[in-house]
Amino acid sequence: MMITEDEITKIFCMADDFCKIYDKFIKANGLGPKRDRRKREYHRAPRLSDSEVITIMILFHFSGYRCLKHFYVGHVCPHMLHLFPRPVSYNRFTELEKKVAVPLILFLKKCLMGRCTGISFVDSTALRVCRNQRIHLHRVFRGLAQRGQCSMGWFYGFKLHLVCNEKGELLSFMLTPGNIDDRDPLKNSAFLENISGKLVGDKGYISKGLFEKLFVDGIQLLTKVRSNIKGALMTVADKILLRKRAIIECVNDELKNMAQIEHSRHRSVANFAVNLVAALSAYCFFPKKPMIDLCRSYPLALYNQLSLF
Repeated sequence: MMITEDEITKIFCMADDFCKIYDKFIKANGLGPKRDRRKREYHRAPRLSDSEVITIMILFHFSGYRCLKHFYVGHVCPHMLHLFPRPVSYNRFTELEKKVAVPLILFLKKCLMGRCTGISFVDSTALRVCRNQRIHLHRVFRGLAQRGQCSMGWFYGFKLHLVCNEKGELLSFMLTPGNIDDRDPLKNSAFLENISGKLVGDKGYISKGLFEKLFVDGIQLLTKVRSNIKGALMTVADKILLRKRAIIECVNDELKNMAQIEHSRHRSVANFAVNLVAALSAYCFFPKKPMIDLCRSYPLALYNQLSLF
């Protein structure tokens, strides 16, 4: 995916403004890293700032490269010196990645997330960390990743739970081990903190108790009905929304095939988290996202009905 220098500058400015606010907050509240007297303390600041590291990580998911090392060594260092004039070695860059994990997550949550419009879609996607044949030999995520099952079969890794609106904008996300039920994140109030109105999911979210709990919180969970369950009354607008649920499948597809959110070359848990959040941040800057044009898809009466809830 091509990205212009003006767009790169925009990403850097947003990240730099946030990092300045974040650093002031950390210093004012004394939340910095604890000093270890056994290690030597370096007073010199790194040549790459936190905002530059965040920008490079986001650009990696725009580039189409499958390997971060090839992108940094083969593209950033030789061809982007006018934007990043003081590059460091790749080994040092991977160390700086861990430093920006927390500010990158907050940057995504506070600056890049979309706004709930009353119509939201929820789904989960599998993030495999290795092939099934290498499960017993895998060490990086031992004790964290678990075996799970999805529509594509069994896998070993994590589940990424996403909520998006009809414009394709991300509203919330959560990472869980692969053996966690899809309905469990919906029971977490932090996951649906800013969600209201209609929440559309697949048959994996069917639960009477969960429906009642969310309804009390102002969320109407819409799912298709299984063949062994008696059908519930549903408006025409809700049936149309269920047919449009494929929008979040398109979001997952772009995250995996364009933002390279899934691969099996992670060497540390911290860098895995940075890669995941950077891919979600890069998606927020995509110029074209999957979306539903409600004004064109629905008659005015149906659109008004959707807006009443």
